[in-house]
Amino acid sequence: MGKAALFLILGFVPALALAQAPKAELACKSTGTDFVYDCTIRLSRAGKPLEGAQVTMSADMPSMPMAHNVKPVKAQAGQAPGEYRAKLDLEMLGVWAVKLRLAGPVRDLLVLHYEFDSSGATPAKR
Repeated sequence: MGKAALFLILGFVPALALAQAPKAELACKSTGTDFVYDCTIRLSRAGKPLEGAQVTMSADMPSMPMAHNVKPVKAQAGQAPGEYRAKLDLEMLGVWAVKLRLAGPVRDLLVLHYEFDSSGATPAKR
C-alpha cells in the first residue's frame, strides 16, 4: 500500500469515529422547588436513538471551579427510544456544565453547557 493510500485511510478513521459519537439534547423544567429540575435527556448516535445506555448525570459550575458540584444521579429510561429522565438538584441559578457519563452499548462522557433559570434550562451562549 502506498503512502498516499495510507494517509487517505487514516484521514477517514477520525471522521468515522466522530460520525459514531453519541449526541445529547437536554430539556429541563423547574419542579417548583428551588433549583430542582426534571430533565429529559435524548441520546442519539449516527442519527438513531441510543437505547440501552446507562446514563449518570452530574453538574458543576464552570465560573466557580470546585465550589459548586452536583453529585451524580442515575437517569432512568424514558418512554421514547433514546430518552432518559433524571432529577437535577442544583445549588444556584446560572450556567452549569452538565456531565453525562454513558456506559452500555457506548462509553463516553458528554459535557453540555446550559443556563438554568427559574423556569428551566437553555443552551448557554459561548
